Order: sequence, then C-alpha cells, then structure tokens
Amino acid sequence: MTMQSVKANGIAINYEDRGPADGTPILLVNGYSSTMLSWPEELMDGLRDKGFRVIRYDNRDVGKSEKLKGLPQISDVAKAVREGREPAIPYRLADMAADGIGLLDALGIDRAHVMGISMGGMIVQRMAIHHPERLFSVTSIMSTTGNPDLPQASDEAMKALQAQPPSEEREDVIRHRMAGRRVYQSPAYPMSEEALYERCAREFDYMYYPEGAIRQYAAIVGDGSRVDELKQVRVPFLVIHGDADPLVPPPGGEDTAKSVPGAKHVVIEGMGHDLPVELCPQYVDLIATHARAAEQKAAAE
Repeated sequence: MTMQSVKANGIAINYEDRGPADGTPILLVNGYSSTMLSWPEELMDGLRDKGFRVIRYDNRDVGKSEKLKGLPQISDVAKAVREGREPAIPYRLADMAADGIGLLDALGIDRAHVMGISMGGMIVQRMAIHHPERLFSVTSIMSTTGNPDLPQASDEAMKALQAQPPSEEREDVIRHRMAGRRVYQSPAYPMSEEALYERCAREFDYMYYPEGAIRQYAAIVGDGSRVDELKQVRVPFLVIHGDADPLVPPPGGEDTAKSVPGAKHVVIEGMGHDLPVELCPQYVDLIATHARAAEQKAAAE
C-alpha cells in the first residue's frame, strides 16, 4: 500500500492511487470517522479489473490527513439547524466535498466518477450539488439526504455509534469497535470474529484520533437537509442501500433516489450498514454498469 500526501483545498490529504493510469478515475469517499482502510480489497480490485483508476483517500480529521481544530457541542449544532440558523462548526460537508475535488485537482484529473458510503455518500451528494462539471457519475451507498422527517437510526445502533470505549488502550478500543460493528453489520453476511478483530486492529494501528469524529459529526448534523439542492442535480446517480440497515434506515436511500431526478435505486436484501465481501461482486457490477453508461452519455453530449 503506497500512500502519498498532497495539498488539496488548502489542507494535507493522504491518498492512494491504485491505477491503472489509463483508466477512468473513480474516487472513493469513506464514511464517518473511518479511514480509507474501510474499503474492501475485493471491491477495489473488482473496479480495477473493470478498468477503473481507483483512488481512495482519508477525509480531513481521520487517518493520515490533516487534523483541524475546535470542539463544537453537537446539541448546539442541532438546535441551530432546527431554528434555521447557521451553526457554529469548524467546517461543513461542502468543505469535505471540496477536499475530494481538490485531490482531483492535485492529480490533474478533470472529471471522475465518485462513490461514497454513509457520510461519504453525503459528501458525494455535496460534490454533485457544488461541482457537477467535475463528475461523470455519483454512487451514494447506505446514505441519506439529511431530511429531518425520515426515520432515524434504531436506538441500539445510535447507542453503538455514540458509545465510548472504556479506555484508549489498544485492546479496549478494538473490542469496543467490534461490539459496535456487530450491531449494524449485515445480518445475512456477518464477519467472522477473526476477520472483524483484524479489521478493527488494523484501523487502530493506522490512526486512532477520536477528536476528529466530533468535528465530522458536527459537519453531518450541521448540513441539514439536502433535498431541495439534490432536486437540481443532473449528474447520473446510483443509490445503493441495504434493507436491514439499522443506522441509516432504508427510507434514507429511498429519499435520496427520490430527490435526484432520474436516479437509480437498488435495495440489497440482507445488507446492513457495511460492505460485506460477499456482496462486492454485486457492487462492482452495479457501479461499473452505471459508470460506463454515464461515460457514454457524456461522450454523446
């Protein structure tokens, strides 16, 4: 794994360009508090085999990318949004979207496919809203629109997301993360204990930085609803969601697809809030078919 760092949107962004150099770029945008390590090798290899130039990166405030400052109170952010006021937050999802576009700039890429999971789905939605000319297509996976009227996460899933480990010792953090992932994993495709431990250990050893999660969560809450803006999007859009997602319930995917004109919506049975390796061939086929159709549409314009 060869990683590099560049200045993008004014900050240091850590990324990996897997190539092939002559493939159409596809930028992978990871979710809340997770790093680029969240992408299954089976998914990235599958996309490369389809001829895409696979690029992944750490969002700001996680992994090896630049860390910001400020510790907002999430309750204050939510209150401001409810009251229609501008929340006092260090950055917004639009800034995180500009990071990804800045990475494309740094790599000399004019136009790319983008794919995001969970918060990453929200970020690629923002890319489509603010930078449509830079995108061939968008794939939003297990994400939502910020619509406050939608069903929220289950109590158990929200508790797992917000719970803190008993200490910051390596083993405590790993076991804590394993317990959380068990709550919102795909019920039809549970990870083995060994595989889950290995994943959580690898993420901890790569970078443990809980402070960044507070600012990212504030960016999610502070973004409010994107529904009206998504209605103006004309970029080819694919929405993938699991029917067993307790963290971002299926209506989040439905609302995303309904909001973007012409969006395609695929619901996968037994999928929760993760990317099981068993489903990677299906993801690859869906994304590749969608992306190639978008390229053909762009060539005909």
